[in-house]
This record gives sequence, structure tokens and C-alpha cells, in this order.
Amino acid sequence: MANLTKRDLVMQISKDTGIIQQQVFAVLQQTLDLITDALASGRDVELRNFGVFEVRLTKSRVGRNPHKPEKDVIIPARATVKFKSGKIMRQRVLLRTDELRASTKN
Repeated sequence: MANLTKRDLVMQISKDTGIIQQQVFAVLQQTLDLITDALASGRDVELRNFGVFEVRLTKSRVGRNPHKPEKDVIIPARATVKFKSGKIMRQRVLLRTDELRASTKN
């Protein structure tokens, strides 16, 4: 199954709503830009029934270069985006559990 891309979203929304693709693309891109700007300014983004995006600080840790395993490398703490799925998404994705289990056994 192929990934769903931004282009796929634009085409499907355009088809479903009758809005031209350029306008759908502009709205989708502005939405993504606003989400990014909010996260970059320290605000969480909550989309009801979908999920919450939030910025968290990872802990610094020790890593190893696989080409030089004898040398430790310090990986500094850094800000990263975490996503917590909403109730409806969590329930719908949970339905794939058996399907995914079956595919990992092969």
C-alpha cells in the first residue's frame, strides 16, 4: 500500500468538494504552515478527534558510530515534535492490529 502524499490529499479534496486543486493546495499548505509556526513558537496544536502535536525535549544520550563502535558519541538533547493520536484515530487504527500481526508472521 502506497503512502498518502500531500498531492493525493489535494486531489481527493478537490474531487470531493469541487474546489480547484490550486485553491485546495493553498489552503492545505497554509494549514501546515500554521501548525509548523505554532509548534516553533512553543504552542501545542490540538485537532479534536485527530490528535495533539507537541514539542518535547529529548534527553541527551550516548550513541555509537557503527563504523567506529569503539568511540562513543554524545547526542545532545534537542526539541522534537511528538504526536498523540485522538480517540477516534486510535480506535480506527486499532482495528488494523490483526492485519499487522498477520503480515509480520510471514
